[in-house]
Parts: sequence; structure tokens; C-alpha cells
Amino acid sequence: MPELPEVETIKRTLTPLLMGKKISQVNTIREDVIKHPQAKQFVQEITDRNIVNLSRRGKYLTITFADGNRLVVHLRMTGRMLYCSPLDEQKPHTHVIFGLSDGNELRFSDVRRFGCLWLLESMEEDCCTGMVKLGPEPFDEQFCPQYLADLLAKKKTTIKQALLDQRVLAGLGNIYTDEVLFRAAMHPQMICSQISLLKVQKIVIAVRAVLTEAIQHKGTTFRDYLDGMGEKGAHQLALFVYQREGELCRVCKTPIQRIKVAGRSTFFCPNCQK
Repeated sequence: MPELPEVETIKRTLTPLLMGKKISQVNTIREDVIKHPQAKQFVQEITDRNIVNLSRRGKYLTITFADGNRLVVHLRMTGRMLYCSPLDEQKPHTHVIFGLSDGNELRFSDVRRFGCLWLLESMEEDCCTGMVKLGPEPFDEQFCPQYLADLLAKKKTTIKQALLDQRVLAGLGNIYTDEVLFRAAMHPQMICSQISLLKVQKIVIAVRAVLTEAIQHKGTTFRDYLDGMGEKGAHQLALFVYQREGELCRVCKTPIQRIKVAGRSTFFCPNCQK
């Protein structure tokens, strides 16, 4: 958390609030969340910059300024980017506050401090964020059954591990990987090289369907995730397997099971996903 649907929701909620606004000042409460450049230079280079675009790549949020510089944000597990009034209570674990020209603030907070901020100049090579290593977006034409089948044919890992690999596909995490595999009727421990093209086609369809529904529900909130306005998502109410151990499958009424795959808790229906 947050995964692609959550970051996409944050982007969509913040875009109308930030477009055309200027970063008037920056208050760095914890400098260690700023990974590039040094905190002092980060503040100098981002102050008085006008925001012209917000975009998403995988689980990364990018805020682009009029001069071409880009603020890249990775929320990791518990990060938040919240649009607030300066009168709003400053929550614990708020690490960077961007003052805006409309008098409001954009606050970056993170309980676990795994989240990161980078500021890249317009022509600066991106050698620090990790975005250059990402696979295709789930809704891109490149992500097609043949692309995925060719990759999986070379892998001896489980399909769960493969879908979590951001170099294979950008944006999926533990929640949506489990949901995709349920939708595709595939056991999470299936070996990639043994998966037929027909089953790969089902995975591609499931990826797009699951992510589309999650975005429509504005993401999944169990504890930490909030959108850019501080609102919870609702997709946790529509999950089929994730975090539903012992509950009955919504399709066949078999109890959902939890196992460990590559060290990750993995939820599945033993009847629907044989």
C-alpha cells in the first residue's frame, strides 16, 4: 500500500487543487525523506515553482513544474500526500510541508518513513527514483497476452512473485495481485513457465478489470491510505480474497485460505483457484 489504484486516486484528487499553484515555501521537518538532491538544494530549487501537471507511473506520483523540473513521490507503505488548510491540525509523522500560493498546504507524511521524495531537473537523467526499471503500465498496449506469455515462459518462479515484480508490470502490489489471481481462477503458487497462453489472457483481462474497479472505488483503505483530500477508499468492501481468511468465498462459499508465497501473506480460494 498504496498501489496503482491508490496513487491514481491521489493524482486525480490533487490535480484540480494543485494545477496552476505555486510552491511558495517548503518546511522540511525530517530531511531524511528527501533522497535527491540534498535537502537545502531541494528547498531552493522547488520554491517559487509553478505546478503545471500531475502524473503517475506505476506507484510513483510526479508533480511537474513550469520549468520542467519534477517532484517524484513514492509513498511506499504508509505515505500520504494531503492538501490541507494551514489551520488543520498537523498530524504526527508529517515530514515535509509545501506552502502553496493559494494559502493552503500540501503535506507529506509517513508513519514508517519508507516513503521518498526526489527533485529532478528538466534535463537530469533519472538514475535515482527507480522508475526507469518499471515494466509497462497495465492499461498500455504493450501489456498484452503475448508480452506477458513471453516473459513468464522464461521464469521458474510462482505467478504471484512474477506479478509483484515491478519490472514485469508496474503498479501491482500484494492486494491487487491476490485479487487478480482470484479473478483469473489461478492458484498463486503456479509456476510461470507452466502457464498456458489462454491462462495468460485471463490474467491480462483480470489485471485491467480489478484495477479499473479499484480506481472507481477510489482505492482500498484498511488503515493508512487516504486520498489527496484525506478521504478513505471503499474498495476494501468489494475484495474477493485479500484479508478475508476464513470468510466464505463470494462465488463458491469455500473458506478463503492464507498461505505464504515468497514471504508475503497470500489469500486465495482453494476451490476457485485450483
